Amino acid sequence: MFGDEGFGVEAVKQLQKSDPFPKGVDIIDGGTQGIYLLDYVESTDCLLVFDALIPREYECKVYVYRNEELPAFIHRKLSSHQIGLSELLSLAKLHDRFPNEIALIGIPPQDLKMGIGLSPAARELLPQAVAEGRKIIMNWLSMT
Repeated sequence: MFGDEGFGVEAVKQLQKSDPFPKGVDIIDGGTQGIYLLDYVESTDCLLVFDALIPREYECKVYVYRNEELPAFIHRKLSSHQIGLSELLSLAKLHDRFPNEIALIGIPPQDLKMGIGLSPAARELLPQAVAEGRKIIMNWLSMT
């Protein structure tokens, strides 16, 4: 893996370690599974994605985008983890099985060198990203 590209994996691990969610909340590490995630995307009401797909020139902080706020740059291929996200969403929309709610929590990667583990900057942002994710999930649960 390339350094900060593991941000999504680490965020999911931290979210899984936090207080449990009620039944019906599935937390999966989609990694680089691409098209194999289509069933998950099409069968969910709400979709939360963690990834280091924010352009590197952006300020090093946690970014949260929801629904129509999803930025155009998700269509740019910056990493192997991003490949498939825009295509998955397009296919779900084409099949008329698009999630009601989508949130993307991301950071700009600081280190893309081959290696395991996040850069200090990405590791520092991890707790905030996970807290944002938990808040979004809890908000979605309160809407049902």
